[in-house]
Amino acid sequence: MPDLRLSLVQGATRWHDPAGNRAYYGDLIAPLAGATDLVVLPETFTSGFSNDAVDRAETMEGETVAWLRAQAKALDAAVTGSVQLRVGDAVFNRMLFATPDGALATYDKRHLFRYANEHRRYAPGRARLTLDWRGWRICPLVCYDLRFPVFARNRYDAERPGRLDYDLLLFVANWPAARRDPWRTLLRARAIENLACVAAVNRVGRDGNDLDYAGDSAVIDARGNTLVELGAQEQVVTTTLSRSALDAFREHFPAQLDADRFELDGL
Repeated sequence: MPDLRLSLVQGATRWHDPAGNRAYYGDLIAPLAGATDLVVLPETFTSGFSNDAVDRAETMEGETVAWLRAQAKALDAAVTGSVQLRVGDAVFNRMLFATPDGALATYDKRHLFRYANEHRRYAPGRARLTLDWRGWRICPLVCYDLRFPVFARNRYDAERPGRLDYDLLLFVANWPAARRDPWRTLLRARAIENLACVAAVNRVGRDGNDLDYAGDSAVIDARGNTLVELGAQEQVVTTTLSRSALDAFREHFPAQLDADRFELDGL
C-alpha cells in the first residue's frame, strides 16, 4: 500500500475576508503542485472563527467550493478545510474534502463550541465521515470534536473484515493559544487510543476577537510519536506517512482486537 504525502498549511487567516483568504491560501499552496497528496487548511479558513460570519455564509454553489475544487485539480492533490456554509435555513461549520477529479466530500462539525456560543448560530452535524484517498482511510473532524473521544473512536469497518475504520484522523482548528496544552495532549491521546496517525492544522496570529493562536499544527504516528510539530508562525510543511510502518505497528501491537464494540445512539 502507498505512503501518503501530507501538507500542513498553518496560516494567519484574515478576518471576515473570503476573497482575501482565498488569494492568501492560494499563494501558500501553489508551490505544492505535484509534490503532495493531501493539503490541509485550517478551520473556517475564509473568515476566521466568528459567529458573525453566519450572516455572510456561502452556499455549496458559492465561490469557495469552486475555488477548492480548482485548487485540488491544479495541485493534483486532495485539499481540505472548513467553511461556514448555508444549507436551507441552517448554517454549518462544514469541512470540505475536494479531489482532483472534481469529487467533493463533506463533514459537518458535530460538536459546536458552547463556550463561544457556536451552538446558538450554527447547526450541528450528525454523521461521521470516513473516506478513501490514495490507499488511506481518512476520518476528517473539526476543532472541538477533538475533546470527544467516543465520537472519534476507531472501530472495525464492517465492509473490510479485520480492518479498522480509518488510518488517518484529521483535524482542522481555530484553537486559541490559551488552551494549547490540551490541544497538544489530546492529539497524542487520539493517535494512541485509535492506533491511527493524526494530522492537525491550527491557525496562527490574532483574530478579530483579539484571540491569539499558537499554531502547534502536528503530525503524530500511531505510537504517539511526533513526526512534525510546527511553531507559532506561518508555515507550510510536507511530510510523508508510512503505510508499512502503520500496518506493522498494528500487527505487532493489536490492541484493536481487545476493544469494546459499541454503537452511538442518535447518529
